[in-house]
Amino acid sequence: MENTKKFLKKIGIEEVSKDFTSSKRFGDGGQYRFEVPGIQSPKTMKALLNAARENDIFIHRVTQTKGIMMLTDEEIGEMVDLAKEYSCELFLSVGPRATYDTSATVHTKEGSRIGYRLRGYDNLVYAIEDVKRACRLGVRGILLYDEGLLWALCQMREDGEIPNNVHFKLSAHAGHSNPASAKLLESVGLNSLNPVRDLQIPMIAAIRSSTDMSLDLHTENPKSTGGFIRHYEVPDFIRVAAPVYLKTGGSVAANHNWDTTEAEAIARIKQVKLVKRMIDEYYPDAVASPDKSDDLAIPE
Repeated sequence: MENTKKFLKKIGIEEVSKDFTSSKRFGDGGQYRFEVPGIQSPKTMKALLNAARENDIFIHRVTQTKGIMMLTDEEIGEMVDLAKEYSCELFLSVGPRATYDTSATVHTKEGSRIGYRLRGYDNLVYAIEDVKRACRLGVRGILLYDEGLLWALCQMREDGEIPNNVHFKLSAHAGHSNPASAKLLESVGLNSLNPVRDLQIPMIAAIRSSTDMSLDLHTENPKSTGGFIRHYEVPDFIRVAAPVYLKTGGSVAANHNWDTTEAEAIARIKQVKLVKRMIDEYYPDAVASPDKSDDLAIPE
């Protein structure tokens, strides 16, 4: 095992100590940001941001999970305008994926392991068209579920086929959970990784030690993915995983494609407030990214 560990260290994957603390930061100097996922429409996004203002909480990123193809141009335009006015990131997810495809396999217990990945050439083309449409409408944050799509889009970004300031994040549905996978994805061009939701603190620390991109960690989850709540672990999330997005409010939903209502959007802000209390009490020196930071992928 020692020889294996020596080689892993040589390629940038090192065993971390129990007291590991990340010295890495966002470009604006912050250790953490708040992200609220599962906001599927303009009206729920508006309710969420209004509730955030009322509670004196800044949401750095809002994420839609049902798919770009499920939104009209007008709806995307409204969400872009809301994000620009509030100065937060807006991430829209790719629509074409196995669960929306004709795949029967993905709906079986064993077949579900393919997750939301793309099947075949045509679906790859459809997914890229989905992303190009969002970019044309001003979106600069895209949530992905497929590593091959990530590679293709990063090539397009490099060649100027899509704007060079578009940020890509990979969903926990892709199932990545170790530092080697994280390094591979970062080398392709990934900006932000959401590892699987139930990793222990040392596992998260190992990923952080090996990569520089931001990590997105669920502070809580819908019942469909376990329903566990990790609020008391949030100070440790920040300590070992900075720069980190704290994905909060998921326990309000029944599943990750849940059509959040306006009332549920407000309830998600309550969850953010509860997480912030944990930070204020147990890690008061933690530094949040400032409001309206230049380091955010705000729509244009």
